[in-house]
Amino acid sequence: MPMTSIELPTTDGPCRLQLFTPAKGVGPWPVLLFFFDGGGQRGSQSDMAQRFADEGYLVAMPDLFHRAGSVFDTLPAGMPREASSVFTMLRDPEFRAMWGQKFFAPATDEKNLLVDVGATLEYLKGQANVRPGPVATTGYCMGGNVSFRVATLFPERVALAASFHGGGLASPQPNSPHLKAARIKARVYIAGAIEDSSFSEEAKALLASSLTAAGVRHEIETYPAKHGFAVSDSPMFDRSASERHHATLTRLLKETFA
Repeated sequence: MPMTSIELPTTDGPCRLQLFTPAKGVGPWPVLLFFFDGGGQRGSQSDMAQRFADEGYLVAMPDLFHRAGSVFDTLPAGMPREASSVFTMLRDPEFRAMWGQKFFAPATDEKNLLVDVGATLEYLKGQANVRPGPVATTGYCMGGNVSFRVATLFPERVALAASFHGGGLASPQPNSPHLKAARIKARVYIAGAIEDSSFSEEAKALLASSLTAAGVRHEIETYPAKHGFAVSDSPMFDRSASERHHATLTRLLKETFA
């Protein structure tokens, strides 16, 4: 697998940046920023990133958990260090509260994203195998929230922002990303899940109205699958919905970087 990993220096310490490139060729390639779900960097996310890379993109996955460490280290003794264990434990209110405070909050904090994504973009700008110009973003669950936020934080750098079963995109919280929709210059694609309390029908309507009012080109769909459908080691993985996600993002990337 043509993946390399570097320790990207940031003002908050080193951030592990995984870079995936096509199996053939030397570039330069357009960039897709890939934001992982609540399980962090791991094999399933690498497989997804590499599959997009092999279609002609440099895929960059920064470790947004670098301030907190590995989520696997928080699992009870004896529990397998794998994503299924994390997703099982997230059903426990106490563990979920800990995870939210230690992992989710820092990973989605806009000041931290300015640091981590800013350092990632700055690094990529100087690489010979990177095509100059704006980038695309995609994210899953927590990463879907990040992908949308990044489009508001780096409006001149993001041409396409995709979110798959992302949560908290439009909420009553004062830091809800939909409140900054007017800053977005990217094309936005949102794929929600059914029976998803983190992105309800009311939230979808609020997000749609915010994007429309801001004049943002967007599309919001609900896939007939549950939260986590795109990720192979999620308990809610749905192969049909995952393939639909891949085909849709592939089309959007081709249209964006044509």
